[in-house]
Amino acid sequence: MEEFRHCYSRLCRESGAEPQEAVLQKLQELPRGRLDLAAQSLTVDTCRALGKLLQKEALLTELILSDCMLSEEGATLLLQGLCANTIVRFLDLKGNNLQAAGTEALGLLLRQNKSIQSLTLEWNNLGTWEDAFAAFCGALAGNGTLRQLDLRNNQISHKGAEELASALTCNASLQQLGALHLVIAGFPPDLRWNNIGLLGGRALVNSLPRNRALWRLELAGNNVPGDVLRAVEQAMDRNRERQTTSRENQARTHVLSKEVQHLQEEKSRQFLDLMETIDKQRKEIARSSRASAARVEQLQEALNERHSVINALKAKLQMAEAAQALSEQKAQSLGELLAAAEQEQQSLAQRQAKEHRLEQQEAAERESKLLRDLSAANEKNLLLRNQVDELERKVRSRQEQLFLARQELSSATAELKMRASQAEERLELEKKRSRQSLEDLEQLRAKEVEHVTRHLEESERAMQERVQRLEASRLSLEEELSRVKAAALSERGQAEEELIKAKNQVRLEEQRLAHLEEKLRLLAQARDEAQSACLQQRQTVADAQARASQLGLQVEGLRRRLEELQQELSHKDQEKVAEVSRVRVELQEQNGRLQAELAAQEALREKVAALERRLKVIASDHREALLDRESENASLREKLRLKEAEIARIREEEVQRASFLQNAVLAYVQGSPLRALSPQK
Repeated sequence: MEEFRHCYSRLCRESGAEPQEAVLQKLQELPRGRLDLAAQSLTVDTCRALGKLLQKEALLTELILSDCMLSEEGATLLLQGLCANTIVRFLDLKGNNLQAAGTEALGLLLRQNKSIQSLTLEWNNLGTWEDAFAAFCGALAGNGTLRQLDLRNNQISHKGAEELASALTCNASLQQLGALHLVIAGFPPDLRWNNIGLLGGRALVNSLPRNRALWRLELAGNNVPGDVLRAVEQAMDRNRERQTTSRENQARTHVLSKEVQHLQEEKSRQFLDLMETIDKQRKEIARSSRASAARVEQLQEALNERHSVINALKAKLQMAEAAQALSEQKAQSLGELLAAAEQEQQSLAQRQAKEHRLEQQEAAERESKLLRDLSAANEKNLLLRNQVDELERKVRSRQEQLFLARQELSSATAELKMRASQAEERLELEKKRSRQSLEDLEQLRAKEVEHVTRHLEESERAMQERVQRLEASRLSLEEELSRVKAAALSERGQAEEELIKAKNQVRLEEQRLAHLEEKLRLLAQARDEAQSACLQQRQTVADAQARASQLGLQVEGLRRRLEELQQELSHKDQEKVAEVSRVRVELQEQNGRLQAELAAQEALREKVAALERRLKVIASDHREALLDRESENASLREKLRLKEAEIARIREEEVQRASFLQNAVLAYVQGSPLRALSPQK
């Protein structure tokens, strides 16, 4: 690292600038493989020198440049130097206020660098530069080495989230994305600079099914609805399950390959031992060839006995082949069972889709019926209002109207309360019935899913038991082969003719062993295919559960829509009942007034005229009061809208003031004469 320090000083002097003392001190205290320049104010010359050094540096694996107040030119020079580096794995650029040029340089870094696996870009305002951030996302889509990316507090809007989602559909290496993750270990959460919203959350959710490498995505604190967050969490759970399954499969494959290699080594070792024993036996046969003539008859008898043993072994081999054929038939039956299970799953999915379409049609029919009822009620209301206007013009001339109206109003209010209570009871009964029907549907769906999972688990257990039985048969066959080899070795040491025949037997047994190994390999392939079929069944079960959860969400939305429509219907019914009662009261009043008019029309004309004038005054006052109230409400709404606009404008001005203040502080620090002498803390 002392060489790195000298090279930095030399490059700074060649460019006509003095090296920074704080950077030299950090380089002197540099631990192996890690360069930490956090909170150090780096000049453009220092960035240029570090960029040149990082092109050829082969020792640094971590580079920390957080809160260094990098300028646009300095950040570009550093990132250009890192483009050719092949050693750095961890890069931290937190809190450097990177702008458009810095964002484009980051995109170039992601396109050219093939070693960086972790990149931290927190507090850099990358989302404010939409074109540059789109270029950065395009570079991220083609990067194949980055594993972890941190984009917290970067003012990413829904457009930036859409660009990031399009990058995720093409990137197959990124595993952790803290792009929109706002909870930092040891610090309180900060929700000020990310505005992903509903559109950005939906874009990210739509991109996740095509990305199976990402297993962690944080979206908390970005005004994203809960259903989008749940969908993201479900997608991350599926990706984690896929990765754990692939790791388990890789581990099993590695173990099986080790076992196969161990078996091959053991067989080669046994073969070498066999060749050594054969050589020793040849030497012994050369010494004992003189005394072997007398034992030829005995050897012939022994040979006949061995022929009988070989015949017995042939019979056992035929039995083993029959058992293998039986196992193949069982494997075929398992394949048929799997095909039947897949057909059942397809039929279940079709049935669920049909039920969903029927529910949608029923909901549409109910909605159309409610709309027709509502239009009919509106027409009736118009007719009733016309009748009311006619009745009001005729009925303003009676003094006894007020007393009768009060009495009838009290009776009507009692009747209205009674009818309202009855309507509420009917509404509660309808709600209970709808809830009960929805709960029955959900229980039926849960039972079907549970039946499918139970059937799949039983088929998986049966397949595992069959695989274990096949492995046990393989072990027994290997034991029989070892016993046959031992018997053949003990017989070869008797005579030369027996040795020749034993060699022939060894060749035959080796051929049989190769045949049995081929059969074992086929059995292992059948076992692997059965395991892969089980994994596919599990995946289909998980997909069915996900579809069931989506259907449950849709059913919940339809239930909420039904409740809203029922509330609107009850409100309309109440208004209609109130209007009908009012018209009924007015008709009764009219009948009373007409009867009274027949009896005392001549005597009450003057009183009727006075009452008409008084009613006109009261009606005009009432209309004026209503108009005043409406104008007051309109003015209050306008004031509220102006206040909200003013609050939004104040917030934008505060954000602009904060950015201007930050830029001013950066400009002041960069232009200060004391900047080269004392690092900024």
